[in-house]
Amino acid sequence: MRNLRDLAGKDQVIGLGLSLVQAAGGEIPGLRSFPALTGPAIEIPTSPFALWIWLLGDDRGDLLHRGLEFEEDLAPDFVLEDVIEGFQYRESRDLTGYVDGTENPEGEAAAAAAIVHAAGPGLDGSSFVAVQQWAHDLDRFRAFGQRRRDETIGRRQSDNEEMADAPSSAHVKRAAQEDFTPEAFMVRRSMPWVEGLQAGLLFVAFGKSFDAFEAVLRRMIGSEDGVRDALFDFSRPVSGSYYWCPPVTGDRLDLSAMGG
Repeated sequence: MRNLRDLAGKDQVIGLGLSLVQAAGGEIPGLRSFPALTGPAIEIPTSPFALWIWLLGDDRGDLLHRGLEFEEDLAPDFVLEDVIEGFQYRESRDLTGYVDGTENPEGEAAAAAAIVHAAGPGLDGSSFVAVQQWAHDLDRFRAFGQRRRDETIGRRQSDNEEMADAPSSAHVKRAAQEDFTPEAFMVRRSMPWVEGLQAGLLFVAFGKSFDAFEAVLRRMIGSEDGVRDALFDFSRPVSGSYYWCPPVTGDRLDLSAMGG
């Protein structure tokens, strides 16, 4: 098996699940299992995996072969259970046609939101990542009509401007990161996916902890006030998992925090 420390690379992100860290006899403060949550007519599933590898690139053939190399190198200790092919749609739009990630922090604010600081050697420079696969009913969404579609997202599709008169269920109001105490900023790098007749969004959110993601998710399902996010009128999560992304030293993953 390829040593886990050798998995670092420029065009890939490596995430270690709780079961893998525990199997190695380690403990990462803040790493936990993805919560299974429920809300009004909502089920948030949890689907933990030991290892998550995100390969980045423009050539699907190259990505396929890189994935096969990982699968071969990691066998028999790891067995591949799932592959999701994400892609960029237009200028980073969701398949609904709306721009995704408009309110992402940038620059130093992004680093402050997504990267662990002042936690000590082996932890500083790491990140926690939440991964959810959402399945869209695009036929249902298109049937809403333009006004309802805009009110569902809380932005006008025509110019991506936030609607001042959007209903309280609009996604931008449910998920406004600055409206939480403390503020729930995270860095989202989501991608559309298509498999046969199914399609949706692979939601990926990096944070200095999982707290911001969980605060937003709980508000989305109506835990605070009973108002559920209008996204659930046409979309639903079909998976959810948490990972710790170790810092990189040189060209290797720094696993010293877990005794590696």
